Amino acid sequence: MDVDSEYFSNISERERAIFEGAITMGALFHQFVGTPVSIKSAESLERSIKGAMELQPCIEKLEVTIDRNTLHAVENEYDYISLTGEMLDVKVSSVYGGKRVTVRLRYVEELNYPLMYIEKIEE
Repeated sequence: MDVDSEYFSNISERERAIFEGAITMGALFHQFVGTPVSIKSAESLERSIKGAMELQPCIEKLEVTIDRNTLHAVENEYDYISLTGEMLDVKVSSVYGGKRVTVRLRYVEELNYPLMYIEKIEE
């Protein structure tokens, strides 16, 4: 079965690249937010998120950074906290056909919110 012609023939290459990047970002957010994280485990968690999400269709590259300042400020007997959207800075690069899209998640201070948005579209 040709999945592209069967299920995606009604959208453009640009729309498909956006779709794949956005699906991956949503999956990442809802899969990993709430994960226990510490200053010691942050790098390992970043690699795990990257490795898992780059398996998604059309994902060319993924960059993930967990805010170390928040982790350094942890003061509890367990030395860890739960990962939140505010702690993430993520770029997902998806490619379909001749289109490349960068979907971004980062905390926007003016909004007081971890915002997901289309950062760049390359034709």
